[in-house]
Amino acid sequence: MNFIKVILAILGLIFGVMLFFWVVGIVSTLLWYGVWLGLLAAVGYGGYKLFHKAENKYVGPGTTSYLDDRDYSLSWEEYDRKYLKK
Repeated sequence: MNFIKVILAILGLIFGVMLFFWVVGIVSTLLWYGVWLGLLAAVGYGGYKLFHKAENKYVGPGTTSYLDDRDYSLSWEEYDRKYLKK
């Protein structure tokens, strides 16, 4: 009976170590993917900021008054007469 307990203890130890390495491998893989995804996101964000800075320099910052000056209160007939029948 002691021989079976020793064998089961050894098997439990082996499978426990295998489970530990499996969990460590999954965690390290997820962390590594997180590092690469974060690096790509940082490069993309930096590129966006550089593009936005260059766009503001050459094109201008733009105005939001165009969106505020729209004719939201026009009915369909007034809109049709004003914009579509030119």
